[in-house]
Amino acid sequence: MASYAILGTGAVGGYYGALLQKAGRKVQFLVHTDFTQVRAHGLRVDSPNGDFRLPVVDAVSRAEDLEPADVAVIAWKTTANGLLPGILKYALKPGGIALVLQNGLDPEREVSAAAPDAKVLSGLCFLCARKAGPGWIQHLDYGAVSLAAFGAGSGGITPEMRAVAEDFQTAGVDVKLLEDWRNARWRKMAWNIPFNGMCALTGKDTSALLKDPLTRRRISILMDEVIEGAAACGCRLPDGFRDRMLADTEKMIPYKPSMQLDREAGRPMELDDIYAKPLRAIAAAGGLAPAIQALYEELSRLEG
Repeated sequence: MASYAILGTGAVGGYYGALLQKAGRKVQFLVHTDFTQVRAHGLRVDSPNGDFRLPVVDAVSRAEDLEPADVAVIAWKTTANGLLPGILKYALKPGGIALVLQNGLDPEREVSAAAPDAKVLSGLCFLCARKAGPGWIQHLDYGAVSLAAFGAGSGGITPEMRAVAEDFQTAGVDVKLLEDWRNARWRKMAWNIPFNGMCALTGKDTSALLKDPLTRRRISILMDEVIEGAAACGCRLPDGFRDRMLADTEKMIPYKPSMQLDREAGRPMELDDIYAKPLRAIAAAGGLAPAIQALYEELSRLEG
């Protein structure tokens, strides 16, 4: 049975970490702003699948107090990835698994550089969740995770993927195993680029954007550019992918994604990983993405 260290106990890390502990896995949580609350009262999860509380969790506020785990789950924003070298050396056993539950293009590269002997997995979450208060996570909708193995020459389903998938499935999470991490990342970008950015730019949630013909059209154009950009980079997404993504988003409850919440709270937005990196990759492959570039520039002006 694998042990887990959750790095970033926000909506994503708190939700999946709490499910793993509830299912009987050994889980440690690295907590910063909520440490006093979580240490004293544990975690609360409200979910349409059933509310629950974990009155006692193994929470630490300093990386050096972590017990090295079999799996380190990197669930903080990519804007904090400069902390990786100083934390993974405490969080992860030698040769362990680093599971990257982050947005953006290829954050796995930074994780691999910080822990060269780790087995790095891409984890793509289709999850609507938010922090409602200290130590309090509200799961609103969806929750599936897709896993793929990162690395040069990677491909196929690895034993590490199967082991993590088994633990997550035992915890009630729907898991899909993918053979191509690059393709998996571009699939996620096809949602993140239009919806994270447009929600942050307009202040509207996902439902309001899709109900407005003008913003819906702009989202469709952005999605098409991501799909074309992925193809230029050698990653062909499935036929009809845009329409399926739009249909899935229409079915979800009205949702404010992470970049919108960051903007509303005055926190840095993940502009480099979600916009600048894919734009550089598309340009290097000889592609064009004027709609993505325009949105990136608008968001950059907002952040000043």
